[in-house]
Amino acid sequence: MRPAGLIGSLGAMAVAGALTLAPASTATATATATAATASTAVSAETRPAAAGTEVTLSPVDLDGPAISTVKVTVTNAGPQRMRSLKVTFGGPVGWAVQPSAVQVDGSLAAGASATATFRIQVPERRAGFTVRTFTATATYQGGDGAGSATATRTERSGTPLADLAAAYNNVGVTDETDTGPGNYDGEGNSFSAQKLAAVGLRPGEPVTALGATLRWPNVPSGTRNNVSSAGQAVTLGGTGSRLVLLGSGVTSGASGTVTVYYTDGTSGTGTIGFPNWSFDPANAHGATLVASSDGRNRPSGYGNAGIAYRVFAHSVPLDPAKRVEFVVLPANGNVHVFDMAIAP
Repeated sequence: MRPAGLIGSLGAMAVAGALTLAPASTATATATATAATASTAVSAETRPAAAGTEVTLSPVDLDGPAISTVKVTVTNAGPQRMRSLKVTFGGPVGWAVQPSAVQVDGSLAAGASATATFRIQVPERRAGFTVRTFTATATYQGGDGAGSATATRTERSGTPLADLAAAYNNVGVTDETDTGPGNYDGEGNSFSAQKLAAVGLRPGEPVTALGATLRWPNVPSGTRNNVSSAGQAVTLGGTGSRLVLLGSGVTSGASGTVTVYYTDGTSGTGTIGFPNWSFDPANAHGATLVASSDGRNRPSGYGNAGIAYRVFAHSVPLDPAKRVEFVVLPANGNVHVFDMAIAP
């Protein structure tokens, strides 16, 4: 680790990729992860599950601003000699890396390894919880015959929020006698608590959707009760077949990627979307309608009677053999989430 200056300083170093050849270890590494804390970073690494070329990445020191050294090791686990091996490495968008690639001269016998060294400029650590993904790819001839192998490593720092309520940042429901605090759509409008109650959405009561039992936020009207999604990481434990989210959209572009992290350090992603809370087709983005309320609250009071303002459900698949540790919501503020739960 060395203190880093401007982005240009990394290129000025003119560092060539270091390469070493070494016998392959007889041990097989496994992906591991431990709970992150506010002052430490933990990581998990994934590699191809099938026997073949193995690509591994060393940990990435995120204590920036600095230039961190990363080693990428490629092991020829195939029956043939590996030739024309080229290794590339990259991190988050905007993080400068030198060199851009390392070309390996000669060939690797079965069981032999090559380690390429890269340097990446790490910016100042961001406050709160962050997940950074790094990727290394090896291309080659011979070996296992696949032609390429890729590995990713995630480095986590900080602590996910304790639950979804800790992420509430939007007032989406108000009482018809006091509509002023509402601002679900950025224009001061909100759901009517009375009209939601009439269709079964009451504070703290269960809501069944897509096989999951969720709960309508148990908070008073006129207070924050939903998350305008911005990539928040939220703790959620359990096992099951799918993660179900209860919410609604603002505008017709309320969609994005949900990332689920498991306790073994692996992760999975899925795309969700909610129709606009009114007017969009009820099945837009593949969502499922949960409830329709009549009208909405405006800054001047209740109005728009006869127009439906709706709540939906959507889900992403889970690996039922793994235990969920936390969820990262979409980075799209038009996606509003009232609750989420795991369906059996």
